[in-house]
Amino acid sequence: MSSISALSNVHSIGQFGDIEGKNENNILKISEIKSLLIVQIVQYKNSKVSIESIDVDGLKLKDKPLNVINNNETRILWNGPKNWLLVSTKKDLIKDVLQNFKESDFAVTDLSHSKAIIEIEGKEIKEVLKKGCPFNFNILEKNNSINSTYSGIAFTVDMLDNNPDKVRLFALRSFGESLYHSITDASLEFGFKSI
Repeated sequence: MSSISALSNVHSIGQFGDIEGKNENNILKISEIKSLLIVQIVQYKNSKVSIESIDVDGLKLKDKPLNVINNNETRILWNGPKNWLLVSTKKDLIKDVLQNFKESDFAVTDLSHSKAIIEIEGKEIKEVLKKGCPFNFNILEKNNSINSTYSGIAFTVDMLDNNPDKVRLFALRSFGESLYHSITDASLEFGFKSI
């Protein structure tokens, strides 16, 4: 049985908005990202385990706001105090996570099928995000992540790169279509290519 993507009913391939006369490199690119392992890791309040002693795919957790640690396949986003979101292209990494994070010290939850993921690339990303979110995106840099709301929808922003700007937006699957519509509506002014 194959899974149905969160945005399968709304994500259409094509060019939209103000694209006339613009170089394709100057318009936004919006895509749905599928088939990622997404795991929430929360350390219990009473746990005495040092997070520096735990290694996941060669990465060590850091309890530092906005911080994202990463390698080519895996990103670990700081989600809050003693709370992280692990995102990886390595689906079998869940075995290592379950082995490294003992039930007595951590709550580990596989969220892979409960999230909609939208990736946006282009120089106007921060302007699009400012239209629906109160966060000051001027301070967001590569390998930062935040949790906030966009047009009333809770979401996580992961800044993948800043040359050109590239972000991943994570929202609950049930709000994925609404977030997608809000983001694409805000992108029409700049023109976007849906891929």
